[in-house]
Amino acid sequence: MVRIANIEAGSIADELSLEIGSRVVRINGEPVRDGIDLTFLLADEQIELEAVTPGGESVVYAFERDPGEAVGIVPEPDAVRECANKCVFCFIDGNPEGARTPLWLRDDDFRLSFTYGSYVTLTNLGPKGLARLVEQRISPLYVSVHATDPVVRERLLVNKRAGLILDQLRELIDGGLEVHTQVVLCPEWNDGPHLDRTIDDLWALGPAVRSLSVVPVGLTRYNLGRPVRLLSADEAVGAIAQVDRARERALRERGLGWCYAADEMYLIAGAPLPQRGYYDDGALYENGVGQIRRFVERFDEGLVDVPRFEGRRIRMVTGRSMAPFLRERAARLAEATRASVEVVEVVNDYFGETVTVAGLLGGRDILRALGQGAAGDLVLLPAEALNADQRFIDDLPLAELTAGLGAAEVRFGFEVTETLRAS
Repeated sequence: MVRIANIEAGSIADELSLEIGSRVVRINGEPVRDGIDLTFLLADEQIELEAVTPGGESVVYAFERDPGEAVGIVPEPDAVRECANKCVFCFIDGNPEGARTPLWLRDDDFRLSFTYGSYVTLTNLGPKGLARLVEQRISPLYVSVHATDPVVRERLLVNKRAGLILDQLRELIDGGLEVHTQVVLCPEWNDGPHLDRTIDDLWALGPAVRSLSVVPVGLTRYNLGRPVRLLSADEAVGAIAQVDRARERALRERGLGWCYAADEMYLIAGAPLPQRGYYDDGALYENGVGQIRRFVERFDEGLVDVPRFEGRRIRMVTGRSMAPFLRERAARLAEATRASVEVVEVVNDYFGETVTVAGLLGGRDILRALGQGAAGDLVLLPAEALNADQRFIDDLPLAELTAGLGAAEVRFGFEVTETLRAS
């Protein structure tokens, strides 16, 4: 069942006088379970829609739509399907006490995977759920595999259904779907020969497995070593070598890299980042694969037409991971803008020093690192550290941080030179 949150003006739904707050219960006799069903069933040209109004009246609407014509129903967000696992490396277990409520949501929802590219484990889907994915052509999916050895995967996810992963993937692929896959690499759990087996098993499923990302486990001070530890530099070097061997085969047999080590793996290893060609079409940036390479290239390209801020101080806020890359470019930015440039590396006290990415910086940690702002200062914040409500992960509002910096001007964005160009 889907509740109508809004009706687009001038649409079919508007002309039919569908009411906001009504529940869509069936379309062409089929039950409507969620927003995916709504989209799928409204794709027909001849539609009979049964709704229950806010007053409890059952109404049937029959209408036709042209191919590609939107009906105009905006549904309320679906309730998120929660995770059935107790993964030994779950980042949620690394939340500090008192973290805001949304941070405790253990989502494992195929709808978010299809819509936003988030990774799911498939352990909360039985035969009917998998059949639905095939029937509605929900593809590509993003699947957290972690290990294909059933015993290893069950141990990692603490779920007896976890060992079914290869059978589940085969069913999806046989049904015509494609998947991107991921391994969160945990030393002494799914690395070494286990990683080799996972790579080989996924490769053997054929081109419908479009990619494999190998990502080092991330832990906070609250779950470090309980029971998983971080990768060492040598272990990261070894994992990169395993990925590279898989890439050699993929390039030779299919003409693309297919298997990718995440940026953080190179940082742990102390190895230089790959060049742009490593990442093929760049479809995995949101999974931390090639994100830094794209960031620094856009930074370099944007210096050509960056505005001047003569006599001012530009303060670029970042985490420990990105700080070296920004320091390497600070002098050129200063020359291009005619400003003094400072890289403000923020230590993450909210989660602990093991968390080094800018997107997980708390507002209070940023304030401590910046100190009192001065008139003429231009502070650049990473936009990924803010949610849609303009709050940092520690729930500090952006407005409060801005007020705490006094006379400084504050801007936020995903790209430094783009943010400088914004008025």
